[in-house]
Amino acid sequence: MPYIYIVLCGRHIFAKNFYRGIFMEIKRDFYLQKLLLRKHNRLVKVITGVRRCGKSYLLNTIFKRHLLANGVPEDHIIEVAFDDKENEAYRDPDAFYPYAKSRLTDGAMHYFLLDEVQMLRDFEGVLNGLIHRQNADVYVTGSNAKFLSRDVISEFRGRGDEVHLSPLSFAEFMSVYDGDKRDGWEEYMLYGGLPTVVLATETEHKMELLNSLFSETYISDILSRHKIKNVGEFEDLLNFLSSNIGSLTNPSKLSDTFRSVKKSKITPNTISKYIGHLEEAYLLASAKRYDVKGRGYIGSPMKYYYVDLGLRNSRLEFSQLEPTHSLENIIYNELRCRGFNVAVGLVPFAERNSAGIPLRKQFEVDFVASKGSKRYYIQAAYMIPDERKREQELRALREIGDSFKKILVTYHAPAPLYNSDGIMTINIFDFLLKENSLDL
Repeated sequence: MPYIYIVLCGRHIFAKNFYRGIFMEIKRDFYLQKLLLRKHNRLVKVITGVRRCGKSYLLNTIFKRHLLANGVPEDHIIEVAFDDKENEAYRDPDAFYPYAKSRLTDGAMHYFLLDEVQMLRDFEGVLNGLIHRQNADVYVTGSNAKFLSRDVISEFRGRGDEVHLSPLSFAEFMSVYDGDKRDGWEEYMLYGGLPTVVLATETEHKMELLNSLFSETYISDILSRHKIKNVGEFEDLLNFLSSNIGSLTNPSKLSDTFRSVKKSKITPNTISKYIGHLEEAYLLASAKRYDVKGRGYIGSPMKYYYVDLGLRNSRLEFSQLEPTHSLENIIYNELRCRGFNVAVGLVPFAERNSAGIPLRKQFEVDFVASKGSKRYYIQAAYMIPDERKREQELRALREIGDSFKKILVTYHAPAPLYNSDGIMTINIFDFLLKENSLDL
């Protein structure tokens, strides 16, 4: 039976399958292409994402290897990891900037790959100065504690170009999973897609990694950055959101719940701030409601999803394993990874009651995925046990009435097929593992 052995080498992670005697690597070609599209654009390429999702590996291994393979001399690739002790002196801009200029030895392009750049004092000024040089192309990563998406926008004053890296998609996960896709699904749904967790071989080790990352890294970052004093209140909110992924809620509703259940006086404004902190740290992401007929967004309530289900399950001590909500969360993350803006669809309609009186009602469509002129309406249903359930899921899609594609995603389904209304039913594996699944 093949087994995986993990080799940790500095900041890089490899997996070796001794049955075949070869090294395996988690390919992240989708994100490599994002970096390549931004080469030489005179902006600072900023790789963001939740801690431990593979930012350093993408930059210092995958991207660097591409540069070398395409003829860039090694001395034209300047790597500095500011969190390494040996580079401590370069955290001083008066030391780093002269060093950086000294590495520009000729007129050819030089590539600066800079890790944990928030540890470089006055990094925004230094990097903005560096990209003014014709032969410097700059790529950086930063940690969530001091270097978030909002910082990228403000600190670089329009000179930052963000590449957001997510945990492994299911397709990336399956590229290194040694087993059947259905077994892989069960593991992915339970432990998520953080690379260090995926490559761990023992169940207990996976749980330990997730628990440690959550408490000692993510929560610690947020509490430190925002100087949160009422830690218990913050963690109670996090527990509630973790238990209710994919449920509509808003700060006022949450405040009422805390008042009645916890006898807490936490205000909607404080809850809104806490949720903002969780989104900034890339732990949670939100989906607004979208009125399909009125073609407008509705600000509240919203749904919240975890960027990684392993983190969500860890937070709840693996005690609330819900296939239906997990399926929905994974679909949401997949759509976001593919570059879609994702909302929850509301479809208003009218029908008459038994007395003939018209009543206004509404259906919910799980996801409205939009990108440019493209739009898809997607319903997610883990199980379709009978025709009644199928009709319930399909009716919301039928009521939409426009010509954009409508899709039902379920765990059990044959190959993609269309019904007489033009609605496609597709199983979750075809949806996640085929790049063109939305257009089959």
